Amino acid sequence: MEKALASASLPFKLLLSCPSGLSPPQVSVAFDVAYDRIPHQDIQLENSISEIWDKKVQDNKSLYNGTKFRYGGHNLICGDGSNQDSHVCLHLGLTDYRTFMGTNLNPQWEKFLVPSEDDSIRCQHTSSPLGNGAIVETSDRKIIVLQRSTNVGEFPGHYVFPGGHPEPQEIGITSHQYGKDLTGSELINKKVSQEMFDSIIREVVEEIGVPASTLYNTVFIGISCRELNVRPTAFFSIKCSLESKEIQKLAS
Repeated sequence: MEKALASASLPFKLLLSCPSGLSPPQVSVAFDVAYDRIPHQDIQLENSISEIWDKKVQDNKSLYNGTKFRYGGHNLICGDGSNQDSHVCLHLGLTDYRTFMGTNLNPQWEKFLVPSEDDSIRCQHTSSPLGNGAIVETSDRKIIVLQRSTNVGEFPGHYVFPGGHPEPQEIGITSHQYGKDLTGSELINKKVSQEMFDSIIREVVEEIGVPASTLYNTVFIGISCRELNVRPTAFFSIKCSLESKEIQKLAS
């Protein structure tokens, strides 16, 4: 298990690699306002966030400004040679779809970046909602990928792993007003940590159509960041008791 940085010429870089996989008890969360986005000092650049959102809403009245967890870094504790002793704590704040559209997806997105080798500092002015993705292995040892619609705005027709985002609303979080006392904070952190695992199961069930009962041995395997728009994604490995042909029938 290690931090890894890929070449800047590659489309993705690996922020954290856990090749042996970490089970739910080995993954915790520190959910705190300290990991929220820091506004940029360039007022004109900041104002472009609202301008972009207002234009998007005018063009598409169905747009919804949903709340997302913001990735603000992590803390890695490696065991003494035993994977069972390893642990990672994800640092998460709050952001929303509006800010995501106005920073990460802003035509000037690179202006929001800070020169730094530390990714949490480099992206401190971006929304950086934490996505999730699943490497789903079937019982006949095939890996499931999905083809994106040709009608979507980003990467139409491309092949992707199933995934989406963990959702604050699923566990009743709409702001940082929750868990102000120590006991409340610990409870919220546990709920957010569980949502990391629950959400990827929901995404796989929704996107592939397999019953949740066929999915097992879900482990956290790392975090990647797409160089374009600096979008972070937490990845999980999941086993499926169905064969690939059975899954193809469910999806058809």
